[in-house]
Amino acid sequence: MAKKKLIHFQENLSFPHLLQPTYADLFNGFKLRARWRDGFFSNDHPICVELGCGKGEYTVGLANKYPERNFIGIDWKGARLWRGSKTVEEQGLKNVGFVRAMVDHVEQIFAPSEIAEIWITFPDPQVGKERLRLTSPVFLAKYKNILAPGGIIHLKTDDHFLYTYTMNVIREEKHTLLWSTDDLYQSGTTDDVVSIQTYYEGKWLEMGKKICYLRFQLNMV
Repeated sequence: MAKKKLIHFQENLSFPHLLQPTYADLFNGFKLRARWRDGFFSNDHPICVELGCGKGEYTVGLANKYPERNFIGIDWKGARLWRGSKTVEEQGLKNVGFVRAMVDHVEQIFAPSEIAEIWITFPDPQVGKERLRLTSPVFLAKYKNILAPGGIIHLKTDDHFLYTYTMNVIREEKHTLLWSTDDLYQSGTTDDVVSIQTYYEGKWLEMGKKICYLRFQLNMV
């Protein structure tokens, strides 16, 4: 397994759509910050970001469905990013990029108003570590600095605690809840949130676990 990972890490270096900036790259002026459209995608289409993208199922799935939009997946684990990057190469997708980085650094990766939409798919609920939750006020403040006015955030999770916590944050910070459900696959919706599934989501559904989902807009004041 270790040898296979090393092969994947080496192959990651060959993918033009997978960026692995160093800490210095990010904090000394990341070259694509404010230039993703012209410097990477060569178009002016809106950009959607998947945070903690894992194998990039949503990044790739949405990119296939919406060729008129650009998609970027961010994750720290190179082994996971290999799978998404390999799929992009195999399918010849031109509207996808991946960045190996911590989600904490989104403000160094993207400029103000550069992002139209954010997907957060099955993040660690970080029980007992509120500041590390990707829907905590700490992280929402970061997203506020990169989202365009009217930008939407999606949360999809199997963790009811995180779902409830996020609902409370939205209410307390006066964000705008657009739609929510604590049992997605019994909600009757047929949009992207059910048409695309992650690997682990499929496993949890087989186990009978309920999937929670909500989407909201930030109070930009």
